[in-house]
Amino acid sequence: MTDSKYRQLVDDMGGGVGWRDLSGGPERRTESRDLAITEIECVVLEGNFPWNLLRVHTDAGVVGLGEAFPGPAGEYVEFLKPGLVGENPLDVDRLVEHMTQLVSALGGSVGYSQAAVSGIETALWDIAGTVTGLPVYQLLGGKYRDAVRIYCDCHAGEALVAAPDAEGAELYTPEAYAEVAREVVDEGFSALKFDLDVKTGPADTATRRLETQEIEHKVEIVDAVREAIGTEPVLGFDLHWNYSVETAAKVARRLEPYDLDWLEDPVPPENADAHRKVTTSTTTPILAGENLTRVEGFAPFLVEQAIDLVAPDIQKCGGLLEFRKIATLADAYDVPVAPHNISSPVGTVASVHTCATVPGAFALEYHAREVDWWDDLLASDGPLIEDGEIAVPESPGLGIELDYEVLNDHLAPGEEPVEPV
Repeated sequence: MTDSKYRQLVDDMGGGVGWRDLSGGPERRTESRDLAITEIECVVLEGNFPWNLLRVHTDAGVVGLGEAFPGPAGEYVEFLKPGLVGENPLDVDRLVEHMTQLVSALGGSVGYSQAAVSGIETALWDIAGTVTGLPVYQLLGGKYRDAVRIYCDCHAGEALVAAPDAEGAELYTPEAYAEVAREVVDEGFSALKFDLDVKTGPADTATRRLETQEIEHKVEIVDAVREAIGTEPVLGFDLHWNYSVETAAKVARRLEPYDLDWLEDPVPPENADAHRKVTTSTTTPILAGENLTRVEGFAPFLVEQAIDLVAPDIQKCGGLLEFRKIATLADAYDVPVAPHNISSPVGTVASVHTCATVPGAFALEYHAREVDWWDDLLASDGPLIEDGEIAVPESPGLGIELDYEVLNDHLAPGEEPVEPV
């Protein structure tokens, strides 16, 4: 289908630019900044999640890298592409609003389409940095820190010891969690997180309720980890939206003696009032936000003081600049920021750039400890994470290059090999 026919189809569906036409943009530029988007690609890698890597090409030969949250990003990229080809990639904020307008009939600012917008937006910043000779963090306003602390999302993996209980269900032992916690701290991390929503018995999980013995098992896990690593490392636990307000509040109150840095996503993500009920019931800090998009989605949770910490996913929430808007609102309500991040090194480095520009961003998630080729994806010497932190790049743009041999070795099934730039 030709671009013109595709554009007409989009318009007929109600997803066109309509009366709010954000295409085209200002025409007056210096020659060095007069460039246009010519192509947008999305390729999926088979990491511990399906990593959507994006490349935005320009007529100046400059190519920007980005990453979108796992899911059907490629389909949304194809949908957005006809509305972006020919646009000047340096108008980042305008193009984000333009893309959001184009997908308005598909959920707009609240749908998964914002993941594709986020990935493309990151690549636009990479282009802007390359063209101007500045690192992305500088374009976003400058940095508060030279390195960003990384918290390790710990899956106990093979170290988990399964012990059958009386009903025949598998119990994850506190000792196994403690073992992994010690390993991660020994690897140099000063911040870590575990899942705490593991099933511990034959309970009816549809009710979102836990009985007393199940709550006590979670307390034993936290106790073992705290005993193993002490009080100095930052420590959080994740509940993955699984519980009712009543049960979440019970769990949070039972964990108060352990001075956790956060208890994550205790209740389903949509309801700010439910989060506020849990937050006000306990001194255990409550963190949420990875399932929200754009500042409008976060506003009720911050304005109503429904959470103690906020965790936007930068590859989903709308991009680097949208994350800064969310963080600015959070700062107005004295809410610290610890972004959710399950991306490859591309999305992680992009997140490092924008976290460096936010005063309240105290830790960024790392969720690929089990991926032994994670560092190899970038054409650089040495590990990306050193002593539990990532140095903010000083090179233009994102400051990274891909190793295309490694990339092509880890393509998801059905993906075509990618040619180096």
